[in-house]
Amino acid sequence: MLPKFSILTPEQVQTVHDHTMKIMEEIGLEFSYEPALEVFRGKGLKVEGQRVYFKRDFVEEMVKKAPSQFTLHARNPENNLICGGENIIYMPGYGAPFIHEADGARRSATMADYDNFVKLAGASKNMHMTGGNVVEPTDVNDSIRHLKMMYSHIVNSDKSYMGSASGFEKAQDSIELAAILFGGKDVIKEKPAIICLVNSVTPLKYDDRMLGALMAYAEAGQAVVIAALVMAGSTGPATLAGALAVQNAEVLAGITLAQCINPGTPVVYGSTSAITDMATGSLAIGNPECALFTSASAQLARFYGVPCRGGGGLTDSKIADAQAGYESMMTLMAASTTGINFVLHSAGILQFYMAMSFEKFMVDDEMAGMLLRYLQGIDFSEEKFALDVIAEVGPGGHFLTQKHTRKNHKVELRRAELSDKQSYDGWGKEHLDTNQRAHKKWQEVVASYEPPALEPQIRKALDEFIEKRTKELSK
Repeated sequence: MLPKFSILTPEQVQTVHDHTMKIMEEIGLEFSYEPALEVFRGKGLKVEGQRVYFKRDFVEEMVKKAPSQFTLHARNPENNLICGGENIIYMPGYGAPFIHEADGARRSATMADYDNFVKLAGASKNMHMTGGNVVEPTDVNDSIRHLKMMYSHIVNSDKSYMGSASGFEKAQDSIELAAILFGGKDVIKEKPAIICLVNSVTPLKYDDRMLGALMAYAEAGQAVVIAALVMAGSTGPATLAGALAVQNAEVLAGITLAQCINPGTPVVYGSTSAITDMATGSLAIGNPECALFTSASAQLARFYGVPCRGGGGLTDSKIADAQAGYESMMTLMAASTTGINFVLHSAGILQFYMAMSFEKFMVDDEMAGMLLRYLQGIDFSEEKFALDVIAEVGPGGHFLTQKHTRKNHKVELRRAELSDKQSYDGWGKEHLDTNQRAHKKWQEVVASYEPPALEPQIRKALDEFIEKRTKELSK
């Protein structure tokens, strides 16, 4: 694995930390959830109304309790994931309410779309987990949507997946489903099986929905990504240093709460921060500043000794076009080369988190495969220098028919899954561009995909729980 690239000096990291501590101590953060306020009061922190003022020593002490890495368990142990260290985890986009078709047409996402994205992630060699709320299926009532989404991840793949973050009750349902799948709450408390995304409300606030989810998962010993989305110029300062300090304060406050509830709770330092496009007022995630936020966040997470979430195939484009390609490769490569461990939005995302695209998913999946190969670096072992075969071929020869080539090319040389590598004449037979090839490929993958088998008694128990909860929530 290649060494990680750093954009900040150690002195700059320390400066961000020092300014963050001033924000937490002197300005404080708002928590609009009484159970969280009770936790902080119980720890002796100053609480005025819903605003909490954090002591520097206390924050630093709590953050040290978080593990530097942890294992996220899948129903197929071969798909277990280590989050932290040198490891990288790719997964699909998250939370988009719309689907953008290959021709740019927009429609609301459905449960069928949700299932298909989970299947694509399950089939992918480059997506390590199926993610979480891959789209918002608007044809399912919001009260039971989380049950349908969790069920899709469980039955359509045996990779790890994410739980619901839509409040305490829905988090509890996610925990119950995981307990059924893995054999009990005691089992998953010892071996975390789900991870949830908790977002702050920038600037300097957490709402009751996110706090309820955070507390439920922490109590159950499950992993939590604690993330901030600072829009530099609107919800945060227009200066990157100031926005970074606001982000850092929000994330550290969330990590502190998790450790107060259950010391040792697995947490991931999360960043989705970007800028406000001052011409339109929109969030802009395809800018170089977004990549800078991601890169700096990876260093801050290393400073605090916790895994990091950030980046992805991020773009502001509306279709899988050239803009989507160059913006997504920049942001995904920045995440991959600077030490991000948990890369949400690796595949499929369009229009600053608002839409998903099946074609974009396939393009991003190809980029993810390219980057995974890039991160492997070059093997400089003596055998790989191939001096014997170089001597045998000699000047003016070729290596195509050598045994050494047959032995090594599949290991050393990545074969493209989507990119066109034909001659002009070969390409000219169909004249397919990247968007058209991606459209054809995703449909072929979904049509041929066979979900891994699930034990009948477990499936029956899952079905019974979902039926029971659906009746309760539909009253």
